[in-house]
Amino acid sequence: MSTPHPRKRFGQHFLHDSRIIAEIIAAIAPQPTDQLVEIGPGRGALTLPLLQYVDQLDVIELDRDLIAALARRCEPLGRVRIYQADVLKFDFLQLVTDKKLRIIGNLPYNISTPILFYLLNFVTHVEDMTFMLQREVVLRMVALPDTADYGRLSVMLQYFYEMESLFDVAAEAFEPPPKVESSIVQLRPHEQPPVQVADFNKFSQIVTQAFAQRRKTLRNTLKGWVTEAMMEKLEISPQARAETLTLAQFAALANSCGI
Repeated sequence: MSTPHPRKRFGQHFLHDSRIIAEIIAAIAPQPTDQLVEIGPGRGALTLPLLQYVDQLDVIELDRDLIAALARRCEPLGRVRIYQADVLKFDFLQLVTDKKLRIIGNLPYNISTPILFYLLNFVTHVEDMTFMLQREVVLRMVALPDTADYGRLSVMLQYFYEMESLFDVAAEAFEPPPKVESSIVQLRPHEQPPVQVADFNKFSQIVTQAFAQRRKTLRNTLKGWVTEAMMEKLEISPQARAETLTLAQFAALANSCGI
């Protein structure tokens, strides 16, 4: 049987660098009884080495050809459950046992941000997540206020997770090489949110609205949401832009919002 070729429509870039694979597995530090879930196993670059460490591994893959090839390679080893599914529709709750999930993967770069937001639905059932992502996305995830990379993704993920960018991965580590650099990032849910938010939906709406036109001031982007008087009461300038606000300030705005 021939090895499945990368499909552009799925955003497939297959990792093949053994040194990088070993570094990723060391970062995950898998234990035998971990409830480990891999998104997008591809040709099994991480799947097969991980089976040396864990009693069982769940993998989620959309491409039927890759599933068939992966099943043939994993069958002699056993202990792999393969789910043919779109990760953006997959119910991770079906994998939850008495242990929280440890989710890993080389996420498709064309839908990585939607996947990160979708996984927020299951955050209370997650122990940690280790992902390969486009370096630009990782920089946005961990960015600090008043920097060019800081935005909606930064604020929303930092509310839920403590995140660390571990190391970069050159394009040559993949086949075919992507046109961007990649990074490994690790996310661990906070035991308690770092700020108090009275209504999460309102908080999400405020953050989205504030960054919708990031070059405009809060006076314009949040008009009809938060009054200038309230901003000043919170010691937030109506002339400020969203990228200058801290997570705590976004929480304060949302908690004061009357809509």
